[in-house]
Amino acid sequence: MAFQIALLRGINVGGNRKFPMARQRELMAELGFEDVTVHLQTGNIVFADPGTPPERTARTLEDGFAADLGFPVPVMVRTRDELAATIEANPYPEAAAEPKTLHVVFLADVPTDTAALDAVDPATYAPDEFRLIGREIFLRCPDGVGRSKLAAKVTNARLGVPATARNWNTVTKLLALADA
Repeated sequence: MAFQIALLRGINVGGNRKFPMARQRELMAELGFEDVTVHLQTGNIVFADPGTPPERTARTLEDGFAADLGFPVPVMVRTRDELAATIEANPYPEAAAEPKTLHVVFLADVPTDTAALDAVDPATYAPDEFRLIGREIFLRCPDGVGRSKLAAKVTNARLGVPATARNWNTVTKLLALADA
């Protein structure tokens, strides 16, 4: 059976925009999705692929979540194979040995305006670095993402598309859940 992965943005952060894991599972079932697994409080949901394009699945989830919660929840959806391709495309394979130093920013679509990223001088932020590949930004921060000025610049870049970031441990765990 094939799976899709929903990555929710901005829930359960600092006690705001609460969306408990149990409710995530319940609401997914109410919306007609099956074989649902929720990983962590921050909105990582693996579920049976309903056979619809991920973009349409994302809209269905966004509409259903907003109606139930009363606030918008941006959702990025990837198929199992798209997530595997993201892992394969990692331009920093050495960072996988220290997964806390590597993050992936998942974008809802390929950005048409990359001026904000193009304006970033990587040398200014060394040893931190990033690469935009398709609908993902790979962000490597050897000294940790929490204090990284590059991480703040990249994750707040005005790309005109919704985005949400996950650390490498979460990314690889989501693929493992989709393969289980």
